[in-house]
This record gives sequence, C-alpha cells and structure tokens, in this order.
Amino acid sequence: MTISFPLLVGPASAQVAGRAFDRAAFEAAQTAGRPILVWVHAPWCPVCRQQQKTIARVTAEPAFRDMHVFRIDYDTQKALWRAFGATQQSTLIAFHGRRETGRIAHETDDAKVSAVIRGAIA
Repeated sequence: MTISFPLLVGPASAQVAGRAFDRAAFEAAQTAGRPILVWVHAPWCPVCRQQQKTIARVTAEPAFRDMHVFRIDYDTQKALWRAFGATQQSTLIAFHGRRETGRIAHETDDAKVSAVIRGAIA
C-alpha cells in the first residue's frame, strides 16, 4: 500500500510540504524500507520557504511516489529535532529505510537540496 502526503496548508495559508512528524509512521516507513525525508521546519524561516520549493518539485516526480516527508516543528519540537542531531531549522535528513543517506542544513541551493532528497531513493 502506498501512502502519499499531499501539500498541507500551514500558518498564514503558506503551502508546507509533508506531514507533521509521527513516530509510528516514521518507524513503519523505516521498517518497510521506504525513502524518507525529515525536515526541521520553521514557518518564519526564509531558508525553509526556499527549501519548500525544491522539496515540492522533487517529490512530485514519479520516482518519489513512495517517499514519506515528515516535518518537525523547530519552535515546538526541540527535543525531537535534537534527537535527530539537528542544530537549527532548515535541516533536511534523508533516509532509505533505517539508513541515513544524507543531510544538509541551512542550504537553499537547489542542486544541493535535490541531491540530499534524491539520495534517499538511490
């Protein structure tokens, strides 16, 4: 069964990729060997807004139909993003199942952000 997560409406009607982090769904995706992107996001962050464009574009490609995108709220889920080893908002962490395949923080370069996302399906 394939579950896709459409864009959700976030604060101030901004489009925000993925879905709020859910530990059970994350662990199920890992167990199933799915590609996963964890995104430490803040609605006020201009870098996050730029990353959103790349995330939406790349994950709309057919090769990413099984990718799970989970958002961690930087402002309200500090313990969670710290557990992932993040130190700031706008951190992207890609996994293929349980294996971390890449991470990037505070980066807007489309090619660099795309490479991290694409690494999860390689």
